[in-house]
Amino acid sequence: MKTAAALLAAASVLTLASAASAQNSWGMDAAPEPVGKGTLIVTARTTGVLPQADDAIVTAAGADSGLKVDVGDDWMPTLGFTYFVADHWAVEAILGATQHEVRARGGTTDVAVHETWVLPPIVTLQYRPAPNATISPYVGAGASYMAFFKGKDKNGFDVDLDNGFGVALQAGADWNLSGPWTVNLDAKKVWFDTDARINGGALKSNVSLDPWVVSVGVGRKF
Repeated sequence: MKTAAALLAAASVLTLASAASAQNSWGMDAAPEPVGKGTLIVTARTTGVLPQADDAIVTAAGADSGLKVDVGDDWMPTLGFTYFVADHWAVEAILGATQHEVRARGGTTDVAVHETWVLPPIVTLQYRPAPNATISPYVGAGASYMAFFKGKDKNGFDVDLDNGFGVALQAGADWNLSGPWTVNLDAKKVWFDTDARINGGALKSNVSLDPWVVSVGVGRKF
């Protein structure tokens, strides 16, 4: 399922990129449209949410169970909205949801305990030193809110995960094509912890998800 979603998302990005490239080849709008205060860029992306969790699972009394939490990666289509509040400053928000499997691993144990969707909207303030250069890099910082939904317990386990806020740093670049089109590469690092309770707290873990959020996409300026 994850592979099919990633392929579908990649295909959509490639289709948009091909359309933008075709516009170039037809000689329309030869110069890239400039950006500045008031410009909006809407970007269709393929985004990977890659958690870094490797935290101990302990008993209710705090004893080490010998197990650790493992959270799988996922790739999905997302949308990014970048609005220039000044010529060199922009606010970006990304929208999308990914699905992740939670496993308990340790010794000879490797068992799925839960599967959940997560809605991780991220809002950042970006600084863009050369917004109208052919390759326009940027850095940013902001906040994220991780909301878990449609959770599905597995193999007889009952798992509860806490929603919450995290902080994010960002770096990326837009390649300004002709007319209103851009190709975007983006990477964000999010720091976020959640408390996981298994079987009513008989087992628990403070999980540092701390995902990398990496994206490639095609944008249009408005």
